[in-house]
Amino acid sequence: MYVRPHKRLDIWKESVKLSIDIYRITEHFPKSEAYGLTSQMRRAAVSVPANVAEGAARKSSKEFTAYLYISGGSLSELDTLIEIAAQLEYITASEREKLDKQVESIGCKLGGLITHLASRTTR
Repeated sequence: MYVRPHKRLDIWKESVKLSIDIYRITEHFPKSEAYGLTSQMRRAAVSVPANVAEGAARKSSKEFTAYLYISGGSLSELDTLIEIAAQLEYITASEREKLDKQVESIGCKLGGLITHLASRTTR
């Protein structure tokens, strides 16, 4: 049986949850945003756990780290899109606060995992 290493990672679990939350929140965006902000937010959100999973399946820490950096880029993109949605008043203050906490937590975990992997390759 193939063991999927990403499924053991808290960062993957948290980023899947964030993706689901983004999908649920963007369901209520104006229909005119279907191909704009809604689509961009969803793609950026899904990219975070997808790249964690792809990186975890790679053979080397260096490759895994590269995918984690891509996840971080997607997370930063999502953070910007959340800001825009908030300023357009598409999300409530409580939704914004929840998303900000999730983004911050995932960002910290990404940084920690990258640091951990870097320490393994320098030994």
